[in-house]
Amino acid sequence: MGRQFLELLAREASAVEFEGPIIEARARGADPATIEELEQAKVEALKVRDLLKRRARREAELSALYDTAGDLAALRDLDAVLEAIVHRARQLLATDVAYMTLHDPEQGDTYMRVTDGSISAKFRALRLAMGAGLGGLVAQTATPYSTADYFADARFRHKHHIDEAVKEEGLVAILGVPLRLGQRVIGVLMAANRSARPFHQEEVSLLASLAAHAAVAIDNARLLQETRNALEELSQAHRTARAHGEAVERAALAHDRMTSLVLRGGGIEDVAAVVTDVLGGSLAVLDDLGRPLTGDVGELDAGVFESAQASRALGRTVRRGDLLIASVDVGGEPLATLILRSDDADERILERAALVCALLLLFRRSVAEAEGRVRGELLDDLISRPGSPGLADRAWRLGVDLSAPHVVVVVRHEGQRERAAFWASSQATLRHGLAAGRAGEVVLLLPGANAGGIAQRVAAELSASLQVPATAGASKVCLPGAPGAGDVAAAYQEARRCAEALIALGRAGDGASAAELGFVGLLVGDGRDVRGFVGRVLGAVIDYDARRGTALADTLAAYFGSGGSPSRTAEAMHIHVNTVTQRLDRIGKLLGDGWLEPERALEIQLALRLHRLGHTSTP
Repeated sequence: MGRQFLELLAREASAVEFEGPIIEARARGADPATIEELEQAKVEALKVRDLLKRRARREAELSALYDTAGDLAALRDLDAVLEAIVHRARQLLATDVAYMTLHDPEQGDTYMRVTDGSISAKFRALRLAMGAGLGGLVAQTATPYSTADYFADARFRHKHHIDEAVKEEGLVAILGVPLRLGQRVIGVLMAANRSARPFHQEEVSLLASLAAHAAVAIDNARLLQETRNALEELSQAHRTARAHGEAVERAALAHDRMTSLVLRGGGIEDVAAVVTDVLGGSLAVLDDLGRPLTGDVGELDAGVFESAQASRALGRTVRRGDLLIASVDVGGEPLATLILRSDDADERILERAALVCALLLLFRRSVAEAEGRVRGELLDDLISRPGSPGLADRAWRLGVDLSAPHVVVVVRHEGQRERAAFWASSQATLRHGLAAGRAGEVVLLLPGANAGGIAQRVAAELSASLQVPATAGASKVCLPGAPGAGDVAAAYQEARRCAEALIALGRAGDGASAAELGFVGLLVGDGRDVRGFVGRVLGAVIDYDARRGTALADTLAAYFGSGGSPSRTAEAMHIHVNTVTQRLDRIGKLLGDGWLEPERALEIQLALRLHRLGHTSTP
């Protein structure tokens, strides 16, 4: 009799099939005792069936927990482990949805971390405040909660946006258990159904076990990440220390190369070559005035020089765009600036190179100052004691050829005396001349014959250096030993008078010799070159008269004599006024624009008077 129920148990038949043997017995007309015995056998068989089902479910739960523990032991990806836990919770509890929320310490609420079976985007993006909804209550109290009908349950603080998301997902029955690390709740694991159903204690315990595994997984992932971060920081510190050591060694080697070059007599160009060899790119070295000594990095704007000033103030390299700028000063005055365009940003090497270049320039300056004193003393002797013995020999040792034509230049200025003297000494050295600095002026003796051109160049360059007007007067002189020897002292005095005349004429910052000063040159010049003055001022008109047999010079004299009246000029010369107009037009073309301006007209009238007095003939 019991054999039939054993067969049903063996093939895991459904509960309703256990009514089959009783129905068959009644159909055969079995007696009541037999029917009663079958009923009792059925009840026992169903008990056994329930026990087997619970054991099978427990076995599945233990298997799931074992698999979860295996996942934790081989933890590689936290997301994958948490997704597996949520998926197993949904399967074991046979719910429609399972999900996990985690605590956000910054905002003080919980957010959806993993969902399984969810179909609503609003639900997947839901955030639960502490104490709000079932999940918020579990997170706040660290106690499991369940409800067979969420919307009808008044134990939870319902929030509109939470209820909307739950309704959109279609959830009715919900179970939630806390994720705990010690006494701290880090989240909630939840299982939910879209229809009403109670949750048994076994299901709460199972979900709590999965939640414990999830908490362990999260904590292990945190510890693993912290370990990885610590190892990465240690590795980075090791790489930084190694790179720093390599950079220091590299900078030391570069410094040794630059020092060795300097000791062997190398210059700025050699140091720059070492820098570009080590760092690559292009390098420019600027002097104290911002002028390039070597190299080229393109056009430099005002911002580069501001960065150079910042580099001197900070005592380190400053970056501007793709340029590295290192500048060194002495006593607050810039001495050397290095501008590097390179992908290699080793600032130590550039800073050491800037220091080496600065020392080289400082040494050059010291040598130049010493040589400048010697050249200044020689020039002073040439001016004040021209007959002293040994002047030519002293000049020869300084590279100055006293037998060639030279120009004496006197520059009046109101700038920095030391800076002006240094500039003059540098120019004299470069041009194989002499220079001496005096109060308010510098004196140069430079080779050449174009006194006016040299004066203009010197005035322009020194004005730019001092940033204030420098006025230069010049006089050409032939030194002792050359044909037509002259007096340096006399040339010096004439050059001084030219400089003073320029200042008196309001031409400060200009340069000229007596020849360029017009009639004023006749007054300040020792040569009194009247013929040359008439030729420069009136030569074109005189030449025209000589070639054409015209009377332009006479007409010009009569025009000035009549007070600039063409009609009175015509009467004085007994010619038609149109003829006067035509001659004046020709004179204007020969003399050029501006010949009637007061200063120019005065020079022309003086030249006409000298010409008529017979001091000169046609040049």
